[in-house]
Amino acid sequence: MGSVKEYFSNLGSGIASLVKGMQVTGKEFVTPKITEEYPDNRDNLPVADRFRAILTLKYDDQGDHKCIACGTCERVCPNNTISLDIKTVETWDGKKKKKLDKYHYDLGSCTFCQLCVTNCPTDALEFSNDFEQALYTRSKLVKLLNYLPEKPEPQPTPEQIEKMKAEKEAKIAAAKAAAEAKKAAAAGAAATPAAPAAQVPAADDAAAKALAAAKGDPEKEAKIRAALEKAAALKAKREAEKNAGAAN
Repeated sequence: MGSVKEYFSNLGSGIASLVKGMQVTGKEFVTPKITEEYPDNRDNLPVADRFRAILTLKYDDQGDHKCIACGTCERVCPNNTISLDIKTVETWDGKKKKKLDKYHYDLGSCTFCQLCVTNCPTDALEFSNDFEQALYTRSKLVKLLNYLPEKPEPQPTPEQIEKMKAEKEAKIAAAKAAAEAKKAAAAGAAATPAAPAAQVPAADDAAAKALAAAKGDPEKEAKIRAALEKAAALKAKREAEKNAGAAN
């Protein structure tokens, strides 16, 4: 009797286990599949935006990047993955400027820490999620990120050229005016009282030319007038000291 009871008890447990297993099987049967048919679905393969696959240099629609060759990414990289070749160019206004020549990036030694991206002052770098980077030779893992030709320095407009010439002539004229005023004071020319800053007359043709060249630029005009006023004040002081000495 006990064996019959045990038999039906085991039979009931087996049926219950079978029903539970069929429930799990039925649930998985209608669950969406997670197996990817790679590489057949390469064109629409979903990859997380936060996935870091390879460092890239951002280019805009005109083919320009924002790298200023400051070298910050190269310095913060913990294992020398980044190497920059930098050259110095001269701009149209005569100033020296650093410019990126070649941006070398070794994917094989990158730890994807993103320190280069977060420390870039111009937001010129980003990590792409293009994970298909497998190659047969390690040397091909060294990438040149600035793959587009570097554009030449922009040429100045006629307005910029005229402005630069006017500023240069104004500086030369102001220097000549200050030198002439100082020379006249040293030679003991007749003293003339200093006029208010807004009404300081030009001491000679050089000063007048300097003021004319700086017309339209209040800051430069103010500097030239201040220089003329200082020269006139120095001249007046020396004349006063000379007259006081003669009176004694």
